[in-house]
Amino acid sequence: MMNVPFYSLDYVNRALGDALRESFSDVLDSKWFIRGNRCREFEEAFAAYCGKKACVGVGNGLDALTLMLKASIILGRMAQGDEVIVPANTFVATVLAVRAAGLVPVLVEPDPETCVLDMSRLADACSAKTRAILTVHLYGRLADMPALCEFARSKGLLVFEDAAQSHGAVFDENNLSSLVSRPSSNAAAYSFYPTKNLGAMGDGGAVVTDDLELAQVVRSLGNYGSVEKYVNQYVGVNSRLDEVQAAVLLAKLPHLDSWNKCRQEIAARYCAEIKNPLVRVTPVPANPKSHVWHVFPVFCETRDDLQKFLKNRGVETLIHYPIPPHLQEAFDGALSRGELRYGPLPIAERLAKTELSIPMGPSMTDNQVSYVIESINAYAR
Repeated sequence: MMNVPFYSLDYVNRALGDALRESFSDVLDSKWFIRGNRCREFEEAFAAYCGKKACVGVGNGLDALTLMLKASIILGRMAQGDEVIVPANTFVATVLAVRAAGLVPVLVEPDPETCVLDMSRLADACSAKTRAILTVHLYGRLADMPALCEFARSKGLLVFEDAAQSHGAVFDENNLSSLVSRPSSNAAAYSFYPTKNLGAMGDGGAVVTDDLELAQVVRSLGNYGSVEKYVNQYVGVNSRLDEVQAAVLLAKLPHLDSWNKCRQEIAARYCAEIKNPLVRVTPVPANPKSHVWHVFPVFCETRDDLQKFLKNRGVETLIHYPIPPHLQEAFDGALSRGELRYGPLPIAERLAKTELSIPMGPSMTDNQVSYVIESINAYAR
């Protein structure tokens, strides 16, 4: 029996050990730990990597989502009580951010094959109060941004991206040097949680945008609403990317594309070689570069039994996510109070009951990948 971890942070740390230690040492020697040169350098580097004009580092991915929405309200582009379309199957942070900004999430079913927002359902989801779409590039797969942006333009809606799982995904495979080829949204929010494709050594996040005015408001909101020291223009919060995390991200960023390539190669094998009729995999997109496989999901009607079977064979798995947002206790009564809007969501609920995430990451060996495939193919109800 072979032991296959779900994801190995130790591999990344070992691969970049000297660079990471040097990064820590440089920050320690600088005696500057908040809003210093490392944060500025990372913001510039990540903005350039994404092909955007501005990047604002914040404390975590949830703050990135919340602050970009609050900044849009401050700039008069939305108002509290407006509706924002959100995929029904996502990590709860997406919905929490919309609520925290004083907006109303409108949950829309995903495409059952790709698991990202179903573009064909957008028109029916809109009301007179709808002002924006917050799409989620779930598992690392880009949503259909051309269709989404075209629909938004036709309706006069803002477009935001929850890019917490899609660092490095590109829409146009003929322009792989940056994300500039992606159809433009108003802003994208990233998380740098340690297990992300680009992860820090603690919490971290960023808002990336071409809108310099929005970026400045996000920066101020994350620094107590301050535009200059002790001058507070907005009611803000304390949400800043610290120097240690920025230094770690600077050390890791040059390796992101090669790590993503490893993930894409593993995913191609999974998709081609998992042959068990009881287990469904999501397809590789027409442009493989538009999916960076932060998570590789499989779907099985007897998911819990499959998970137990794989555990007994030494294969570690996780579930993303067992309870969809609209069924979370935190939102009990939200529908009746008008704080959440949705209709029947059988697809999102089915995905939550059947999804199982199998090992994925640049640390995996060919033998480990083969063993995971062999184990899944050996499963019988």
